[in-house]
Amino acid sequence: MSNELSCKGSPTSSASVRASLVTDESHFSLASLNSSVSQDEFFRCRDHSDVVLKRMQDYLQSEKLCDVVLIAGVDGRRIPAHRLVLSASSAYFSAMFTGQLRESQQEEITLQEVSGDALNSLIQYCYTGAIEIREDTVETLLATACLLQLSTIVGACCNFLARQLHPSNCLGFSLFAEQQGCTALLKLATAYTCQHFQQVWKNQEFFMLDAAQLANLLRSDDLNVPNEQEVFHALMAWIQYDAEGRKRHIPELLALIKLPLLQPSFIVDHVEALCGGANECQQLVMEAFKWHLIPGRRSLISTSRTRPRKSTMGRLLAVGGMDGHKGAISIESYDPRLDKWTLLKNMPTRRLQFGVAVLEDKLIIVGGRDGLKTLNTVDSFDLNTMCWSTLVPPMGTPRHGLGVAFLEGPLYAVGGHDGWSYLNTVERWDPSARTWSYVAPMSAMRSTAGVAVLGGRLYVIGGRDGSVCHRTVECYDPHTNKWTMRAPMNQRRGCVGVGVLNGFLYALGGHDCPPSNPAVCRTDTVERYDPTTDTWTLIASLSVGRDAIGVSVLGDWLVALGGYDGIQYLKIVEQYDAETNEWTPIAPVNYSRAGACVVAIPNSFSNPASTTGGVALPSTSAANPSSPNNAIAASSSSSAVNVPVANNSTTV
Repeated sequence: MSNELSCKGSPTSSASVRASLVTDESHFSLASLNSSVSQDEFFRCRDHSDVVLKRMQDYLQSEKLCDVVLIAGVDGRRIPAHRLVLSASSAYFSAMFTGQLRESQQEEITLQEVSGDALNSLIQYCYTGAIEIREDTVETLLATACLLQLSTIVGACCNFLARQLHPSNCLGFSLFAEQQGCTALLKLATAYTCQHFQQVWKNQEFFMLDAAQLANLLRSDDLNVPNEQEVFHALMAWIQYDAEGRKRHIPELLALIKLPLLQPSFIVDHVEALCGGANECQQLVMEAFKWHLIPGRRSLISTSRTRPRKSTMGRLLAVGGMDGHKGAISIESYDPRLDKWTLLKNMPTRRLQFGVAVLEDKLIIVGGRDGLKTLNTVDSFDLNTMCWSTLVPPMGTPRHGLGVAFLEGPLYAVGGHDGWSYLNTVERWDPSARTWSYVAPMSAMRSTAGVAVLGGRLYVIGGRDGSVCHRTVECYDPHTNKWTMRAPMNQRRGCVGVGVLNGFLYALGGHDCPPSNPAVCRTDTVERYDPTTDTWTLIASLSVGRDAIGVSVLGDWLVALGGYDGIQYLKIVEQYDAETNEWTPIAPVNYSRAGACVVAIPNSFSNPASTTGGVALPSTSAANPSSPNNAIAASSSSSAVNVPVANNSTTV
């Protein structure tokens, strides 16, 4: 009876009520108590941190509970503070006060080479989380924040300075950041300097650089210049600013100019006059002339001076390909300075297994199939106006899986499939006469073969017919109109990617069986062909075995793009360094694709001769149009992908 009265409202405390409820097993269970009576909750005060920090700041203002005094070494300003707050805000103070350093026991600590105003602002920040950054104080504030390891303030100051960067001050910012050990600002200022180099070298800061600082700038491959002449003119301006005092640095600085990439006439007119009688300079000039006079030996005499800067390499275009749906229609553009792919344009209609070549400022797309039928039409894309047209007449034979390449003027369309049978025929388009004509056929029928130009000859490599993949290689001489056999590859390769770099042919990936064979094997191996010895050599393998790889050359790099690994279409892009025999990844394309045509184009289209040449299938085997490293330019064709496709045509 007493328990019942207690529950109904007797003045018994809630604690005693709960106790009686828990002990009276005849009336309540623990489960019912928890479900109907318990009012447990988790409480959080949202303003707690602000309130506590504000109270700490009040203590700081009134100098209560302060247990350390910081003394600025520059002006002797004394600033009281709390060790706990400083240690919680700064890794520098945390190490000072929580370790075994003698400062952990000192009541007064002097910070050498620190300004009182900057130190006070940063101490206030530790209590408030706010600070004012001004143009007249930012450098001192940044230097002090770096010392105290206040990373958030360092980042804020770097962002503030980055907004102030200008061609007239970026070099000074770089030097300041280097002196302070501020890597974030150094990276930003260096990137800005490289991006705006053409304006930077015309400002006073550039002429104030010493020889070592200038050398560090000139050796960067990230300088944003239209050509190497711009870098040479910058060097000349720096020397002429104090000719008497700086002429002794000419040999060491001229070695950082990529003389082989200058035109021979420019070397004669400008560079030789700078050399005087210096033997080191004359050797550099001779190296450049050898590069131009003996192109067949470039692989033996290549150096850092023969590798173009990223801005002068031009760009890559990845055109079309298979994408797991009905085929890609996008054209992506790659900027080597930014290591980034962006969408350039879409093709007007869907095409698969076509060929691509570059003529002057036009992207020529040849043949292919639209999902229903094999095409003989040719589309032209103007790289200046970004417009499509049909300026080139159609071929005599519809072809998909073909290879295309420019050789000594005419455009060749090689092999492929006409929708009914595999082809060994070859057509040639004369840009002057604007007509197509047939030339001597190949000895074998080939589709998805690699096609490239090297040494004034047209090479056709691998590919497949209806029953087998080939390892054979044929070579066409346009002067005799004859095909001759060359040494076969080490293995059979259908859907092979082919490129030309420094006088060698490269065959990448591919498969060794017809698509109807379930045991088809896609390889990661790469072979290199030396035309002087007529031999193939295995080199470093790709990261992933695949076929239908897009191939091109950009600068001194061989680039392998996308492909099909038997399961999925790929976005991966790798570049090959012939000096180190290594493949390294670069930015992937935005859209998965196999059998894409990849071509290299210059940054400027003012030199038509620089973009004529030959190429590759199933992707481009392009020589860089803006680099003297190769005497040919790119064109390519898509290769067939051995997977079911979402259209009404048959994969062959």
